[in-house]
Amino acid sequence: MEKIKLAIIGASYLQEPLIQKAKSRGIETHVFAWAAGDVGEKSADYFYPISITEKDEILEKCREIGVDGICTIASDLAAVTVGYVANGLGLIGNPMEAVNVSTNKHLMRQCFEKNGDPSPKSIQVTSVGDLSGVELDYPIIVKPVDRSGSRGITKLETPEGIEEAINRAIEQGFEKCALVEEFAVGQEYSVEYISWKGQHTFLALTKKYTTGAPDFIETGHLEPAPVSSDLLVKVQAVVSHALDSLGVQYGASHSEIKIAPNGDIKIIEIGARMGGDNIGAALVQLSTGYDFIDAVIDVALGNEPKSCKSKESCAGIRFVFTKNDLQCLDELKRCNPEILIEEDVHEITDEKVVDSGSRFGYFMFAADDIKTIEKYMPEMGVE
Repeated sequence: MEKIKLAIIGASYLQEPLIQKAKSRGIETHVFAWAAGDVGEKSADYFYPISITEKDEILEKCREIGVDGICTIASDLAAVTVGYVANGLGLIGNPMEAVNVSTNKHLMRQCFEKNGDPSPKSIQVTSVGDLSGVELDYPIIVKPVDRSGSRGITKLETPEGIEEAINRAIEQGFEKCALVEEFAVGQEYSVEYISWKGQHTFLALTKKYTTGAPDFIETGHLEPAPVSSDLLVKVQAVVSHALDSLGVQYGASHSEIKIAPNGDIKIIEIGARMGGDNIGAALVQLSTGYDFIDAVIDVALGNEPKSCKSKESCAGIRFVFTKNDLQCLDELKRCNPEILIEEDVHEITDEKVVDSGSRFGYFMFAADDIKTIEKYMPEMGVE
C-alpha cells in the first residue's frame, strides 16, 4: 500500500513537532526549506533545499511527488506558500484571499474595520511623511506589516522617535512597510482554534506574559487563562466572527487579543496557522488533552479533525532571559519536580534578547491546579 505523502513548509525547530507527528502516523514527510542545517533537514523522509518563498518551484515539485496534503505550523511566511500550493493542486487549504489578508497586518486591519471587528486604528506607512495630517491618539505601536515574534516593534508615548521606529520596522519587514497604530490597553491573550469547512472549534485561551515596552517580547504563556466564563464566551464570539471576516475555512488559527479592565476586547492580529512558542505544539495538549498537531495534519489531508478534549488541566511555559529564570527553574525542581515536562536551556550570554528568537531557552510544566502553575510564571512587564 502506497504511503500518504505530506508536504511540510519549513525545516526549523518550529516544524519539528509536525514532522515527528506525521512520521509517527506512518505518513511520508516531504520538507521544503532553504538549506541551513536545521533539524528538519535530517528528520524528514525527504528534504528539498528550496526556499519557502519559491512558491512556484515548490508547487511543481509537489505536483511531481503527488503529495496528498500540505501544511506548516507557527510561520506566517510559510503559510503563504502552503495556501498557494494547496490552491494550485486542489488540496485542502484556505482561499488565497484569506491567506493574504491573514499574513498582512494592514490588509487585516482593513478587513476588521470593514466587518465591524474591534481592532486598533492603524495606518500603513513607508516613511514618516505618510503620517502628515493623520491624527493618532498616543501611545502608539510601530511594527512591520508582515513579521511575527516581536520583531521590529516599538511603543511610543509621544511623536518623538517615530521616524527611527518606522525605519526599524521597515528594516525588519519583508514588504518594507510599517504599521503605526494606536496602542490597545489591557492584558494580552491568544486564542487557539481549529477550523473545518468554515466551522471554528475553540481549543484554548492563553494568557501571555511579556517584557512590556519597548519590545513586548513574550516571557511566558499560561493555559487556561484565568478569566470568567462570561468573558470567555465573549472572547469566543469576537474571535469566531473575525475568523469569518478573514475567510478562514480550514486549519489552525492563532488570534492575539487584548482585554481592557472594563472587559472591552481589541483584536491585535490573527494568524491562520498554529501559534509558536510551544502554545500549539504542546500547551494545548497538556491543558486540554487535544492533539492540535494531529488535527492540523488531519485537515491538510482532507479529514475532519476530532473535536473533543479529553481533560481539563493547567500548563505553562517560561522563557529564559536572565539567571532569575534559571533560579525559578531550580526552585521548581526542588519543590515541584513532578510538574516539569521539558526544559531546553542554553548558556546565558551578554547578548541582549531582542526578539523571541534570541531568548536563552525555556522550561515547560503542567499540573492539575492553576495556583501551582502561576507560582512559576514570570512577572508581567510594564506596558
